Amino acid sequence: MSYLRLIAAAMLGLGLSACGSVDTATRNAPLEGPALQAAAVPLDIQQIRVTVPKSLKVSEANSYYPMGDIVWREDAPGDRHAQVKAIFETALARGVGGGVPGGMPAVLDVQVTRFHALSEKARYTIGGMHTIQFTVTLRNPETGVPYGPAKPVKASFKAYGGQTAIAAEQRGETQKVRITDHLAKVIRGELGLPARAPTDLVAALSVTE
Repeated sequence: MSYLRLIAAAMLGLGLSACGSVDTATRNAPLEGPALQAAAVPLDIQQIRVTVPKSLKVSEANSYYPMGDIVWREDAPGDRHAQVKAIFETALARGVGGGVPGGMPAVLDVQVTRFHALSEKARYTIGGMHTIQFTVTLRNPETGVPYGPAKPVKASFKAYGGQTAIAAEQRGETQKVRITDHLAKVIRGELGLPARAPTDLVAALSVTE
């Protein structure tokens, strides 16, 4: 069972969705103590919020491994923080797929801590890794209180290089396509959502700077 899924299960076991006799303060309190053993608990993700802090350093150096928190070249030169944010928004909306109506309501907060794709030099020679890291927090939609601690997630995976990268691009498998698909699968796994055709959630996105 995924970490966040276990938090949700434990919260439900502690009375989050219990009968009306449980007072509001108890239901909305953050998780404390060991998680309870629980069966699968459906999550109804009602809102997605993505933050890419301006403190993350952007590198535009065309070296094999630029020193920076954000390395992204597949969009035109511009606000790299905003470009990374847009990638995460699309990926999370695809991955969450609307959750399960009637399940435990939650807001999904994601803060990006590293987004290191390939420079042009690495992309068309040796390849490398897409190093992507972020934290995930589930919150009560009414109070904003977290259901549990933020969880760091490492979503790094192998990046294509050289002729493999060129062939992938010819098939339409750009870095953005691969990263978006990968992040969608990662967040679905973190939330313990079943594999199924995703539903477009873009209209439900609420984002913060």
